[in-house]
Amino acid sequence: MKIAYLACSDTLPGSPTRRTDAFEHDHMMTALVPAFARLGMTVTDVSWDDPGARWEDYAAAIIGTTWDYWDRSAEFLDTLERIEGLTRLLNSPSLVRWNSRKTYLRELEARGVRLIPTLWVDRMSPDVAAGAFDTFGSDDLVFKRQIGAGAKDQHRLARGAPVPDMPHPMMVQPFLSTIQDEGELSFIFVDGVFSHALVKRAASGDYRIQSAYGGIETAITPTEADLGAARDVLGKLESPPLYARVDMLRGNDGALLLMELELIEPYLYPVEGPELGDRLAEAMARRLR
Repeated sequence: MKIAYLACSDTLPGSPTRRTDAFEHDHMMTALVPAFARLGMTVTDVSWDDPGARWEDYAAAIIGTTWDYWDRSAEFLDTLERIEGLTRLLNSPSLVRWNSRKTYLRELEARGVRLIPTLWVDRMSPDVAAGAFDTFGSDDLVFKRQIGAGAKDQHRLARGAPVPDMPHPMMVQPFLSTIQDEGELSFIFVDGVFSHALVKRAASGDYRIQSAYGGIETAITPTEADLGAARDVLGKLESPPLYARVDMLRGNDGALLLMELELIEPYLYPVEGPELGDRLAEAMARRLR
């Protein structure tokens, strides 16, 4: 039984434009290939936009390291709809479409999830940026794309600093020092069941926790309260997705705040969670029965 693992040209081995963090793709394949093989499934990585891909030849497709979709979001979402018409796609295109724009966070907030205070801006300008500092009463803000990932086109600005061009719809949040003091906590779930957790810390002098910027990860055993907060976020969905990563940051009161509910193409940290491959293989087998 063949399973496609959707990647992109920037993460596939041998690509002349391969990303510096594409080793994470390799870690995922190292975890998935033997685990799926033990259950009679063959996993092949293939670019989501490969014009020669025969999606109907696969029993299912898993959205993996499609780490260029944010600059081609309409094409990406349309392609996922086409793939789903030919095979089983996980996570589902409807869930991906909802999760692809960070305004989904507003819906989760309305369902009771605690977020970092956020200002949503469709068109950024120096005046709008200046007003955001007054809105939050903060001298230190982070500006993020509403459709984006990996800190691409993200800016941390101090009050009065020059405002760079931000041509995309943005979200603005006050900078929380806990990202540097403790780090970002990630909770990995497979089919709604907790798999493992880790803390991601930025390199000295930075606040971005991604490996592309020198961030490092450490496996942790979360407290019951922290794990409960992550479970509560996932519980706001109508049904559990094949995989989910809940990224959270501690607020000033000690409770966790949701940064992202990653349902599209998150790296799932198999090095920190060595049972991930088996968990995903078993979950996939259940769904294909």
